[in-house]
Amino acid sequence: MIADKQVLSKIPDACTLLFEAKQAKKLSFEQIAAELDRSEVWVAALFYGQAKPEGRDIERLHATLGVPKDALEASLGDGFFPDKCGLTDMPPRDPVLYRLYEIVANFGYAYKAIIHEKFGDGIMSAIAFDVQIEKEQVDGADWVKIIQRGKFLPYKRF
Repeated sequence: MIADKQVLSKIPDACTLLFEAKQAKKLSFEQIAAELDRSEVWVAALFYGQAKPEGRDIERLHATLGVPKDALEASLGDGFFPDKCGLTDMPPRDPVLYRLYEIVANFGYAYKAIIHEKFGDGIMSAIAFDVQIEKEQVDGADWVKIIQRGKFLPYKRF
């Protein structure tokens, strides 16, 4: 799947090349992630310009997808710093993104209260963070399982 035109207009040029190469080679994010030795969510974030690749990632993307290395370096190299939140309107209009937003809107304070009860006054990092997305079968139906894990960061007293 290539990102929609509105999203493509907001991401670095090399990301469009990555999407085109992914589609042409019929590779999944999971397959590309295995070649890069990264998680599939991180790789998908990179394709959307929301993660910063290291030199080895650029080398492996070039080798795996055939995207010109100089194009990757020019667009995603040393001078590139990801835009972490610029692709999504709030509230999101895309149904999948809206459901994720809705989960936080409905359960956010419950999550916050439980985090504070278990850890104290602080936050869950979205920087020291990882996530996995799995497919499960429950009573014959497909279920999405999202596992998020972030480092607890206590608020500093000053």
